[in-house]
Order: sequence, then C-alpha cells, then structure tokens
Amino acid sequence: MYIIIYDFGTSSVKTCLFGIDEEIKLVASSAAAYGLYISEDGGAEQDTEEWWNALRATTKDLFKKSDVRPEEIGGLAFCSQMQGTVMVDENANAVRPPMNYLDQKGVKEYKDCMGSGIIKVSGCSLYKLVRNLIVNYAGSTSAKDPVWKYKWVENNEPDIYRKIYKWLDIGDYLVARCTGRIIRTADSAFATFLYDTRKGKEGWNKGLLKMYKVNPKHMPEIIECTDLVGGLTDKAANDLGLVEGIPVFGGGGDTTFVNIGAGCTRPGDTHIYVGTSGWVSTYLDHQTVDINAMITGVLSAKKGYYNYYAELETAGKCFEWVMDHLALDEVGVYLNQTKITDDVESKYTSLYDFLSEEISRVPPGANGVIFTPWIHGNRCPFEDSNAAGMFFNIRVENGKRDMIRAVMEGICYHLRWLLECEMKKVKTSDTIRFVGGGALSPVTCQMLSDITGRTIETVGNPQEVGAIGTALVVAAGIKGVDVLKLSRELVKAEHVYKPNTVNKEVYDRNYRVFKKLYSSNARSFKMMNT
Repeated sequence: MYIIIYDFGTSSVKTCLFGIDEEIKLVASSAAAYGLYISEDGGAEQDTEEWWNALRATTKDLFKKSDVRPEEIGGLAFCSQMQGTVMVDENANAVRPPMNYLDQKGVKEYKDCMGSGIIKVSGCSLYKLVRNLIVNYAGSTSAKDPVWKYKWVENNEPDIYRKIYKWLDIGDYLVARCTGRIIRTADSAFATFLYDTRKGKEGWNKGLLKMYKVNPKHMPEIIECTDLVGGLTDKAANDLGLVEGIPVFGGGGDTTFVNIGAGCTRPGDTHIYVGTSGWVSTYLDHQTVDINAMITGVLSAKKGYYNYYAELETAGKCFEWVMDHLALDEVGVYLNQTKITDDVESKYTSLYDFLSEEISRVPPGANGVIFTPWIHGNRCPFEDSNAAGMFFNIRVENGKRDMIRAVMEGICYHLRWLLECEMKKVKTSDTIRFVGGGALSPVTCQMLSDITGRTIETVGNPQEVGAIGTALVVAAGIKGVDVLKLSRELVKAEHVYKPNTVNKEVYDRNYRVFKKLYSSNARSFKMMNT
C-alpha cells in the first residue's frame, strides 16, 4: 500500500511517499519552500498559489525518485500547521491571503473582547473564560488565536468579510482544493476554541459563536481526521500529476499526528518536538487545562483522546536565525572552515550537523551565555507578544560558538519549563520521545536529556513523524484496524540518551536564571516593542 502525505509546515512542505505493510517505509520525499510575510502591524501571511506550486513540484518529484506509479497511490492526506485562517468563497477560493498562526494583527480585537469585565484571570474576562472552559477546557487567551484573525478581517476589511462563505484552517483549505468539498476536521475546529468537546455535544457551540459574534454561516461541516473526504478532482489530479479519484482523507494538524508518529500512544506518554516551532505534549484519555500557563488538551486523531500540549512558537526558527546571522555571515564559523578544507560539504551533510559538532566543543552552560528563544513573542507558559530573544551575560572572553550553543540550550531550557508546567497537572513519562528536525543532532539530544534530567529516545526519520503519524491513520482507516495499536507495532526507538549528571549543576544554575529573564525584562520588552 502506497500513501502520499503532505507535511505542511510554516515555511515549507515535505511531501512523503510511504509504503506500509509489515513496516512503514519512507520510499521517497521531496521538499519545497514558500514565503511567510511578516508585516510591522503584527501580520504573518502566506500565499495560496505558492503553497499549491510547492505541492505540484514535490508530488511530481516523488515519481522521479521512485519506481512507484501514480495509479498505485491508495490515499493521501495533509498534516499541516494549525491555527491559521483561510477565508474562502463557495468555490473554495481564498478571498484574501491566508493568515499564519503567528499573525497577531488582532491585538485590539482580543483586548476589546477579552479585556472587558470587572473580574479577570490572566488579563481575560473571567466570565468569558469560564464559559469557554465549561464547553471545551480551553479559551482564546492569545491575540494569535484564530478567532481574533477572523474578527480583524471583519473590522478592518469589510468588503472582504462580505465575500466569506466559510472560514477554514490551512489543512482544510488544501483538502477543499483537492476534493472540492469544504469541511473542517474536528481538531482544526477545536483549535478555534469555538468547538464543544463534551460527549454527545461535539460540534460548533452556538453560545460561544454568539459570545464572540462569529457568523454561524461561516462555520463549515465538521468531520473526523480519519474520515474519507472524497476523491481527488480531475483538475487537482492534473495539477499534481496524480490519478483522479484517489481517496483524500481528513488529515489534520501537526499536533494531532506527531504523537502517533512518535509511538506515544498510551496515556501518559510524553514527547518533545522541535521543528520551526516546538512543544511538549503528553497523551491523555481525558481533557484538562492550565489556563495560567496556556496549556490545554487538544484533540487527538483518535476520538476520546487528547494531547496535553504546551507550545514554544519559535524553536527551530531560532536556529534558522543563528544560521542566517551568526554562521553564514562574512566571518562565520562555517565559511571560515570552508576556507580550510575543500570537502566540508561531503563531511557534513548539512550546516545543522556541522554547527552541532562545532558547539559540542563548547562546555555545557555555554561559558555563561544564556539565550531566550522568544524571537516572535511567546505564548506558554506566559503570553506576551512583546517578548523577544536576547543574549544574556556576554563577556569579553565569549565567542560566537558560545552564542550558538546558548541558542540551543535556551530552546532546551524553555522546553524544560514547559515540561515542568505539564507536571503540575498530569503525570509525564520518565522516558521522553524526542522528534522533529531537532532530534537529528545527537548533540541536541544529549543536551535535552541533561537539561531535563530525563531519558530521551529518538525514532527513525524523526523529522517526518507528523507525516508518519498521518500515514498510519490513513492506513488504519483503509485496513480497518486501531491506529494506536498500529503505531505501537511499527514505531520503535532507535537511539537512547541518558542524562549526564556531571552537567546538572551548571544547567540547573543557568535554568534558574533563564526563568527569571522574562519577569526581569517584561516591562522593558513592552517599552521597546509596543
């Protein structure tokens, strides 16, 4: 059985061709980038045609890289970034550029709605929060949440607002473009915080729609992630180089499937993901919330299960910033090394590998330098769009390698903070699966183990776990088997990292300082960035 999964991230798509029988095998993959357009008003927008062109190019590339024929494809689905906003007309055409999850233009809309009321919790109206918590154990406590993107369009682009037929997330838009059917999957509906998760009441909650003044006519039909949406249309098939009628499944968001691709399918299993963003997630058979730390249980692909999910919005994005501005400049570590040897590219398959080896020469604690990974604000465990990245405690003896290592350590410190916040509400597993592109580096894996004090496991193709989880869901749907059981059978740990207690003292010291840096600088962040 061959399945195509589109792992649709913030800045690129990784299109994966899987073969599934007694094992799951990545037969071929292809990646393509698209833009993320940041504006001074807090906007973070993208282009639907750039998305589609990336899908076209990568899909056709799969068949150049393998012997598989288009007619052998048994199904496809999307595993996509979440909490975006795509407004479409009746033909599923976007009526304005999509708004990425990082978009925070709706600060005024958020404050006007949630900042009202005499009694507040975390700056939000207690009355409105309680209404949300009763319905779905969650609440719109961030200006980046989808409802404020929707309200911003209503308030600032009335002509466009009048053209809206349905309001979708990014994955739902791509499914509609493939099938012609306009739906939302349950996980993407929940991510609006307008969805009722109570047993027997699942669906759009009329009371919340009224409270937030959202037009009910804009809310599409809801299906499960595992449902068959329909067949690939003739037009989409021609564009993608596929066969008309290939089954397209609901799919869903990256947070929905990563635990399945990581093999974390028993209640209490915890995984950490580092891609463009990062998170800590514990699998649960019940729903819970920590409104103060901005952590909630988001829907799993398996009905009745949840991912208790704490997010760091810029994790790998920080390392991308490092590569662009600390390593790839005219005096960069990498370019200096290329002058010494001509075979650097053959020795180091990627700049990430190269820099990982470079920072392994720097002692734990980065010679006293600490970095805060909040380069586009932060959501959890504190919400502040004004928060920013900074290097703390640079002295005359510090160099660029110290700073690069400090960035990786800063990401890990924040992930430890999220893990400790989760532990206040749920039992996390002693052994943690580490997945995403960050898990490709043994240096980072050991660093995460040392900083968290936990045993860290990685799996095969850790950067593809979202796609693997989605492929397992599609395969389970086609075969009629339980996806959690299928995941446990096929996803196994490949490498194990134990914490090195020698490094505990310096990491614990730096971590204590790291946690104080936000409270010590919150007022200054506001002065600089409001």
